[in-house]
Amino acid sequence: MHPLRAYIHRFVPLSDAEWEPLAAALTTRLLRRKQDFVTQGAAAPELALLLSGACRLFYTRPDGEERTTYFFFENHLMGSYQSCLTGQPSQFGIQALVPTELVTFPYAVLRGLFEVYPVYERFGRLLAEYHLLGTDARLAELLLLSPEERYRALLRSHKTKIPARIPQQYIASYLGVTPVSLSRIRARVLAEDGLIS
Repeated sequence: MHPLRAYIHRFVPLSDAEWEPLAAALTTRLLRRKQDFVTQGAAAPELALLLSGACRLFYTRPDGEERTTYFFFENHLMGSYQSCLTGQPSQFGIQALVPTELVTFPYAVLRGLFEVYPVYERFGRLLAEYHLLGTDARLAELLLLSPEERYRALLRSHKTKIPARIPQQYIASYLGVTPVSLSRIRARVLAEDGLIS
């Protein structure tokens, strides 16, 4: 089964007739390390399923500081949903952290399928609910937990690929701390957990 069809199947099953119009619109793309899939400030009309590699969702503040807000790994569907839905420039960028392979398709194709096939409309609703839950959980972390609690929550979570595969500077940004602060938090957590003396 095609990886994108398998991803959609997590939400809804597609018949061959329902899959074919989307399959015809797919393009494989390779990104170099630090190459953008979505550029902040530019229209971003495509979605992508990440086949291999890793990407980060980030924005650059007016003072030039970058803030990383999310990470994508294999079998993540990603894109600037705000830009896809409104046609406006994306407020965020998506950048490859390592050489990355994607399968991409225009959001307009998916929007057209919503009108023709009820199964795609159901997929769209379930996908939106899934992303809303993830966004709410991320917002709650940032608003309700201290930096150390956010770090501990990351270590306890199912997001094991982040500490295993992401450079520390991006993890620090994701947690809302400086790299120096993250080093101190990590040392304190390791000492408290008895992993170092």
